[in-house]
Amino acid sequence: MNHEAINSLVEKGILSDLDVYFADFMTGLAGGDNPELFLAAALVSNFRGKGHVCLEIPSVAGRSLPDENGQETVVCPEADVWQKKIMRTPVVGRPGERCPLILDDRSRLYLYRYWQYQETLARLLNNRIRGGRPDIDREILKQGLTRLFPAVASGEPDWQKVAACAALFHRFCVISGGPGTGKTTTIAKIIALILQQEKAGEVRIALAAPTGKAASRLQASMKNAKKSLDCPDDIREAIPVEAATIHRLLGTIPDSPYFFHNPGRPLRVDVMIVDEASMVDMALMSKLVQALPAEARLILLGDRDQLSSVEAGAVLGDICDSGHAHGFSAGFLEDLYTVTGLKLEPGGQEGDSSAPVRDCVIQLQRSYRFGDDSGIGAVSRAVNAGDSEKAVSLMKHSSGRDITWRRLPRREHLARDLRQIILREFDEYPGTEDPREVLQKLERFRILCAVREGPCGVSALNLMVERILRDAGKVDSGKTWYAGRPVLITRNDYTLGVFNGDVGVVLEDPEVGHDLRVFFQGAGDSLKSLHPLRLPEHETVFAMTVHKSQGSEFDRVLMILPDRDYPVLTRELIYTGVTRARKHVEIWAVEDVFQSAVARRTQRASGLRDALWEA
Repeated sequence: MNHEAINSLVEKGILSDLDVYFADFMTGLAGGDNPELFLAAALVSNFRGKGHVCLEIPSVAGRSLPDENGQETVVCPEADVWQKKIMRTPVVGRPGERCPLILDDRSRLYLYRYWQYQETLARLLNNRIRGGRPDIDREILKQGLTRLFPAVASGEPDWQKVAACAALFHRFCVISGGPGTGKTTTIAKIIALILQQEKAGEVRIALAAPTGKAASRLQASMKNAKKSLDCPDDIREAIPVEAATIHRLLGTIPDSPYFFHNPGRPLRVDVMIVDEASMVDMALMSKLVQALPAEARLILLGDRDQLSSVEAGAVLGDICDSGHAHGFSAGFLEDLYTVTGLKLEPGGQEGDSSAPVRDCVIQLQRSYRFGDDSGIGAVSRAVNAGDSEKAVSLMKHSSGRDITWRRLPRREHLARDLRQIILREFDEYPGTEDPREVLQKLERFRILCAVREGPCGVSALNLMVERILRDAGKVDSGKTWYAGRPVLITRNDYTLGVFNGDVGVVLEDPEVGHDLRVFFQGAGDSLKSLHPLRLPEHETVFAMTVHKSQGSEFDRVLMILPDRDYPVLTRELIYTGVTRARKHVEIWAVEDVFQSAVARRTQRASGLRDALWEA
């Protein structure tokens, strides 16, 4: 591939400079000019940057690579010819060989490190799934289930109880469900059942989440959930509430991709519980599972329909085989009936997988927050089903209950129309010098965007909100730092104790001569304050991307989509944005852009799903 063609690919946004440097390095290691290897290596790098674990060669073989405007450019070789040529080079090997690039028997090309992450994670999960079951006293379990999960009058299966059984019977379990389905309540009850099996003895339980914000929410939810449990006091007291980020739990090593805890120095835990698991990427999940003792239980909580992690992989979706329904095995159904009296149908569909993982994945189906009359619930279900027409119709005819639709204003009218909402939502902002109250006000409303740049992106909207509030005399946003500026941390800083996803607010601090400080909610009701210049990477957060909003909830949400289609606009993004709202969400969008987004599913190439469901 000549330099002119390479420069063209970079200029047209198909490849980045990093992709080209990597491809040059690979062809150099291979001994010289090799257009097929160059293109394969560049695309592996490029696809990893887009969140894929690997490059599925058949997906691009024989096709033109479109640029960002959809114009066709370089045509990729046919799959068979392409694979044969790169396999003749010393830098491409088969699974198990130590080569920079790995080509598996399904024509998936990996960076070696990501093949290793995936292979190790799949092997360890399968060992847990297929290995021996934990020792369970079924009579104690039966009594605990009866007490903690009273019979429901609806006659529908209690999926929380099913999830509890799956978690007790297996060393690996996934509990998936949308907002308000009771995942945290269920996990508190599961912990109580595990403790009852040990008679409240020494059981080392760890609670973790991918971000500081998610860990704080898990901690608060666990404190509330354990209060109402119908169990002995010693069991209730033994239920942990302290949660940490996965990075803190594993122990970060500065300037290193490795952690203190690893296969040679495992965590001292018997039960590992990870919330917001959809946000955990392939590399981090693999490292976490490698650091667990072989006998420890691993329970993942999350929403399989949410956006995948920012980094490479869609681990929770792959484990759950999102988009497909699977029935349980006859053995699990019998175990379930023995301890609960629940008689479920096998379910599933023709050609259903018989893989043991099907008994380890439970989908909670009843939302206690969004009932049958909830517009948010109905629209989110329509979005998940890919029914954009129904979703739009529901919003247009919702009578403003808890979800409303508005056609995106023209660019020149966007600031004018946004002003009405901002002045209403920030009517008394900041309104007080108490950081706790201001932080609570910030949790009531948030603008969510699909993109960072452009007139409907985060950067432009944050500036727009600042200008509206400044003109109304509510903030002095002519300065970089001003009282009332909300700040989102975008990089973990373990020294300062602030983490990616934490939201703080800038206010005057009377204890330091009314100088400005950034206040964050600490553990319990405590506050943490930092000088603005000490903060790690951060940004203003009147508006944020839907990706950044994962792990957060707000009373009211305004979701603004761009006026033209982008690849980032997917069904999962719309669903995630809609379900961030507790009480009301308003969507500003162009109808055909919204419909295109709902029709597009996030698809990330990986072999994890096959390794679990077809093994």
